[in-house]
Amino acid sequence: MHDRYGADVLNPEFPGAHRGRRKPETRPAAAEPGLVVEDVETGWVGAVVRVEKSGGMQVVVLEDRRGRTRSFPLGPGFWVEGRPVELTAPVAPGAPRTPSRTASGSVAVPDSPARVARGSRLWVEGRHDAELVEQVWGDDLRVEGVVVEMLDGVDNLADRLAEFVPDDSRRVGVLVDHLVPGSKEQRLADEALRGVRPGSVLVLGHPYVDVWQAVKPERVGLERWPRIERGVEWKHGILRELGWPARSQADVARAWQRIRRSVRDFRDLDPALLGRVEELIDFVTAPGTS
Repeated sequence: MHDRYGADVLNPEFPGAHRGRRKPETRPAAAEPGLVVEDVETGWVGAVVRVEKSGGMQVVVLEDRRGRTRSFPLGPGFWVEGRPVELTAPVAPGAPRTPSRTASGSVAVPDSPARVARGSRLWVEGRHDAELVEQVWGDDLRVEGVVVEMLDGVDNLADRLAEFVPDDSRRVGVLVDHLVPGSKEQRLADEALRGVRPGSVLVLGHPYVDVWQAVKPERVGLERWPRIERGVEWKHGILRELGWPARSQADVARAWQRIRRSVRDFRDLDPALLGRVEELIDFVTAPGTS
């Protein structure tokens, strides 16, 4: 069994070290989703997933860094940041309050109906990009009437632009992964833009291999996103670094949903993505566009 205290009897958390001194006070802590706690008896460390009733009692469900879950009786017997706590059920919200900000940080317009879709479009490379944009900017896009569509890879950009035929009023904003000088993505984007009307298409991107890296690494328990060797499929390499299942595409899909759930709002994303998406939205909603 892991010894949390080690052999140092001078450690203030060593059993008996508080004799003659006041023991650390147990404080209440609401079991809000995402709170990382340790069960004192078993040493299990995990993030709160939910509080539920089981067997006539309330339990808290914790998920460890490998994605395993385990339930514990709600109450005392936990540590948070090295201090004893008594977990309590999250306070149920009262009357719903109108949010003042959307997940993107914009002023919320809760009673505004979704606008009829514009002719202009926002294109992203794949499903994960689309889901993240919807999660953070979805409220804004509905108010503005902007539809997000998937390219299924920047390789299809030239063909899609030829079909769409953008102009000054029907613009296209394109978000591309790994758009850095000299990359394949940059070359394909440059080639696609040669055949369109100047000012009708804006292609912007972030420097990351995949949109996963636009999520701040601390949200998934990392100090930084690891570098993956050439020849190793990037997402599978990341999952192995995290210690998460990486055998199949289903494992990749589950991992992405777990990463996406860790994003609360724009503050959990890297500015390299935030600025590009905001600029693309401004481009396709500029005065004179349809």
